[in-house]
Amino acid sequence: MNKTLFAGFICIWLISLHISEADAAGLIDNLYDNYGLEVAGFEELAGGVRLQSDGEEKQISIFDARIRLEATREIGEALLNFKGDLLADGVTETIELQLRELNLIASPLDNMDIKLGRAVFTWGTGDLLFINDTFAKDWQSFFIGRDEEYLKYPGNGIKISFFSDFANLDLIYSPLFEGSRFISGERLSYYNAGAEKIVGRNLQVTTNEPNRWFKDDELHGRLSKNIHGVELALYGYSGFWQEPEGYSGMRKKNYFPKLNVWGGSIRTAILGGIGNVEIGYYDSTENRNSDNPFIRPGEIRWLMGFERELARELTGSVQYYMESIRHYDNYRQTLSLEAPAREKNTGTVTLRLTKLLLDQNLNLSLFIYYSPDRNDGYARPKFSYKLTDNWLIDGGFNLFWGEDDFTFWGQFQKNTNVYAGLRYSF
Repeated sequence: MNKTLFAGFICIWLISLHISEADAAGLIDNLYDNYGLEVAGFEELAGGVRLQSDGEEKQISIFDARIRLEATREIGEALLNFKGDLLADGVTETIELQLRELNLIASPLDNMDIKLGRAVFTWGTGDLLFINDTFAKDWQSFFIGRDEEYLKYPGNGIKISFFSDFANLDLIYSPLFEGSRFISGERLSYYNAGAEKIVGRNLQVTTNEPNRWFKDDELHGRLSKNIHGVELALYGYSGFWQEPEGYSGMRKKNYFPKLNVWGGSIRTAILGGIGNVEIGYYDSTENRNSDNPFIRPGEIRWLMGFERELARELTGSVQYYMESIRHYDNYRQTLSLEAPAREKNTGTVTLRLTKLLLDQNLNLSLFIYYSPDRNDGYARPKFSYKLTDNWLIDGGFNLFWGEDDFTFWGQFQKNTNVYAGLRYSF
């Protein structure tokens, strides 16, 4: 059987082959009574297409059939968590098991928590903007319309948290760097600087990934404290750029250069809403003087944000985000005359609007990125509607635009797509 037809068959099967709500409730109760397992999950079918022709990629942008299973169980005073997906992907014509969580949480001391295993880690104050959140992301999933949950990519490690009146300390150690799921050409076209044009699945990015356990590792740290409603935090990271920001001429492959990040944030109630400021210094240790054209230079990144309720069941937020290249003159001198250069300072404005209707069963949202310096942007309008307590439909658009093919959002213009999904939760 053709793999695409097989994936389509799986899609239909996942939606149609659910048991009755009464039987599902009985089965879940039985698992809890007999094994102490708290079980939940969903079945989902999602599809989408590009709104214009892209000779570099398939016209279908997403064709997913997914089963999610979540389970928790108490083991003594510890808690075991599992979260996994069985995904039939009709675009890549693959079926895979995605393990998102498998970890054990324990509190060996009154002021200490430990989480050991696979999990999704996150911190920072940005809304879909990440400065001190240097954990792995899945941008491919985000840009084709999968749930926002899948933007955060899981990792393996140990998280140790200490609590005190002075401050709280979180440390996360990962013995092997995994990196983000970046735009590689596999299913989204992108601008290739070497080819000087938009390319796709016929010219995918190949990488040399770190693979030495306990040597190619990562360490994340956060020191935080709440002072009279003001949330303060300091951050540190030692590891690698999350995307292949370096190129090795000897190996003729992209790779992940080493990176340190140091930063801080403030978040507090202000002007009837919530305001936040965050800053980070990106120390690109293999190109500290910005004089190597094959490695991304260091940067200063910062953002300011504000969120508040605008009317009943309507909330809005805005952010301003800036990236500033260090030793910019050195960076410019290393580039060839033909290579497009980044500006020293590149700003991005974001807007989020969320409206709840029909007893909060209908959720309408809009998120927009716009860079006035590059005149490019990305809009993500979306809706979701709860048909019943178990059934939900959703859909939306991923809209990209820009004056030039080589800018961040401009390179994705031919990936503009529309998508919709149907989910049954149990």
